[in-house]
Amino acid sequence: MALPKKKTSKSKKGMRRSHHSVPVPTVVYCECGEPTLPHKICASCGTYKGRQMLRIEDE
Repeated sequence: MALPKKKTSKSKKGMRRSHHSVPVPTVVYCECGEPTLPHKICASCGTYKGRQMLRIEDE
């Protein structure tokens, strides 16, 4: 099995791993003011793009 001739530096290791980070999800705010993920129905009021998609029953 082949072995590396020299130790990989911290810089080279970091450059190789530069694309390995987990992306941080962006947050958009619904008309009701609750933070939601983009392209998803709001869990608190049930709207999507200004339309009522889900009926949320108040307790």
